[in-house]
Amino acid sequence: MIRVEDLAKNFNGLWAVAGVSFSVSEGEIFGFLGPNGAGKTTTIKMLCTLLRPSRGQAWISGFDVLKAPTDVRRSIGIIFQDPSLDDRLTAYENLKFHAIIYKIPRRERNERIDQVLEMVELEDRRTSLVRTFSGGMKRRLEIARGLLHAPKVLFLDEPTLGLDPQTRTRIWDYLHTLRRTKNITLFLTTLYMDDAENCDRIAVIDYGKIIALDTPDNLKRMVKGDIVTLRTENDDLAQKELGEKYRITVQRDSRGLHFEMDNGEEFVPTLVKNAEVTITAVSVRRPTLDDVFLKLTGREIRSETASDKDQLRLRVRRIRGMR
Repeated sequence: MIRVEDLAKNFNGLWAVAGVSFSVSEGEIFGFLGPNGAGKTTTIKMLCTLLRPSRGQAWISGFDVLKAPTDVRRSIGIIFQDPSLDDRLTAYENLKFHAIIYKIPRRERNERIDQVLEMVELEDRRTSLVRTFSGGMKRRLEIARGLLHAPKVLFLDEPTLGLDPQTRTRIWDYLHTLRRTKNITLFLTTLYMDDAENCDRIAVIDYGKIIALDTPDNLKRMVKGDIVTLRTENDDLAQKELGEKYRITVQRDSRGLHFEMDNGEEFVPTLVKNAEVTITAVSVRRPTLDDVFLKLTGREIRSETASDKDQLRLRVRRIRGMR
């Protein structure tokens, strides 16, 4: 359903996307996992014909994004990261405007609008102004709008950004039902691990390059054993002790010291008993996708809210400042 070969985008000498290649099957939930500035949104914009690639090729539902952009647009739906509804209009008016743009025949409009509003449980709010909606209701209405013209591929850029856990779960219930009943292909970007767990496959992307691509379970198998996290009164001394005494490779971030260990629960008592430095907190858990990113890059996923292009500007400034 989606095929991408060496797709790249350059902004003022810096590569926001530095040559990515992948394919997505029909009916698959495929995710781009990575921090803001990694190239996720830029990739989606190129696939949706909103940005022209600097290099490479891509096909959506068999249509070349460069040679047949109109056909590509008819085949896709887009849920943007930023709100894109007109809050001065009602839910029905927003959907009707979208139906007109996509040239849905007049005789079909109301039936389709009724169907998508029922799907996202907003049929009782069809005549309400969007400005009266909660954030979760607006997100559901955006999903309804993206489905109105029956796309084969639905792109979702950070679909649950800023939503509370309960609403995020509800959104994913809709998306799984949609995939199951309509066999629609879902392509999403996210920096949330919970979202990524819903994907059939995940491409981990950072600084414009795909650094791993597999199922969530297979990616987590890259991290062997349990994850032990420590907080101590002297992290430098603790890291040195772990390396010299136990031959353990330790990674550090804002949460403390982390390392992989088979049978972590059995190792911790020995560690605490024999440690030369005071351990103030310790936890043992199974690996997550966050651990995969930390293992691949040596750092945790950044949580900045800046866009890919904004992140590139920051990188340009840093580079110039070093000169």
